[in-house]
Amino acid sequence: MTNAGVHEKGTFTFQNVIDNIKQDANYHKAGAIGFFIGVVRGENLDGEKCEGLKLEAYEEKANEVLGKISDELSQKKGIVNVQIHHLLGDFKVGDDLVYVAVAGGHRTDIFPVLREAVERYKSEAPVFKKERIINEKGDRNEYWVSEKHDHKHP
Repeated sequence: MTNAGVHEKGTFTFQNVIDNIKQDANYHKAGAIGFFIGVVRGENLDGEKCEGLKLEAYEEKANEVLGKISDELSQKKGIVNVQIHHLLGDFKVGDDLVYVAVAGGHRTDIFPVLREAVERYKSEAPVFKKERIINEKGDRNEYWVSEKHDHKHP
């Protein structure tokens, strides 16, 4: 069982996240589990139509960073388990991209940690996104998107 990491699309599912949490030795202390699932939007942040994404990562470093975030947040009061799993590969609109889960003693424990986990993986993990877009004229293009650009939009 791994609490965090990057996985090629098709090798890791949302069910794997749930199974990981339930296999944790401290799962009996959990009274709530919160989930975040990031999916491919059909429109980019500039309002252009998005056909899909390609995600790549500096895998060794991404696994290290995601593991560190998960381990650190798992130590917070009332938290039982934190999972952060990012998928890599080619994605269509609507496909799952990332799973974040936080199990804790009470619902009030998990929501702030879930938000922190999402914000941290987005800003700290070396995962790179290329958008396939169609502009208003019907022209197709691809370009890498920086997370800094992403953060201008909440």
